[in-house]
Amino acid sequence: MRSSSTNAKTEVVIVASAFGVDAIRRDGHSVWAEKAALSGADGFEVRRELCADVSLHALAQLGERIHAAGLWAVHSTPATLFAADGSLDRDALALAIDEAHALGARIVKLQLGGDEHGVATDSATLDALTRAVGGSRARVLVENGQLRAGGLPSAFKMLFAALPAETGLAMTFDTGNWRWADVNPLDAAERLASHVGYVHCKTTQGKGARRFAVAPAPDDAAFAALLARLPSDVPRGIEYPFHDEADAAIQVARIAVF
Repeated sequence: MRSSSTNAKTEVVIVASAFGVDAIRRDGHSVWAEKAALSGADGFEVRRELCADVSLHALAQLGERIHAAGLWAVHSTPATLFAADGSLDRDALALAIDEAHALGARIVKLQLGGDEHGVATDSATLDALTRAVGGSRARVLVENGQLRAGGLPSAFKMLFAALPAETGLAMTFDTGNWRWADVNPLDAAERLASHVGYVHCKTTQGKGARRFAVAPAPDDAAFAALLARLPSDVPRGIEYPFHDEADAAIQVARIAVF
């Protein structure tokens, strides 16, 4: 771990699902946002797929509760920025941005999508993407998923190389998802670190369909080396399950200085 005395505190976000999918569905996001605040987190990531009501009015009310707890919000949607044929899904992007605005989110996160060969980078696609990202009050990020389509470094590299630097699009670097796509996370970090705006933190155990997310061990040198290769001034989200509510505060403190 790095020394907390020589580094500014990194902001830590708790991803709602870290408290348990069943708990979020049972109690709603706002109850657990308050517990995230008590754990010392800076932000709280709302998972659209766990929301009972995704109307703009309901999201606005949820955003008010998150902000009242002293946290800022991330809006996470399972939608993909690019469809399976590689084309830009303009409707999905517009909806995600509208929902993020209602929530008052600082960040809106989508999966990259596309196919194993990448995504469309023609001028019309890039122009539409640039306009949408530029009009968003929330920072638009794309995440590496657990499939090879949308989960390979080459697809991200292709997209970022084609976009003008001032577009503002960045990526959520999920440290564990690369494993599902048979990618070494450190290799991905070497290629993509300059485009990272948010880090989803987790390690994995098991293989194939039996692979699952776990907390990094305190002495996990490989995980420490991976985080050292990524920007230290971007938020880190905890996306592995807590043992209990008390564990949340322990994990927030650890991830902030890992």
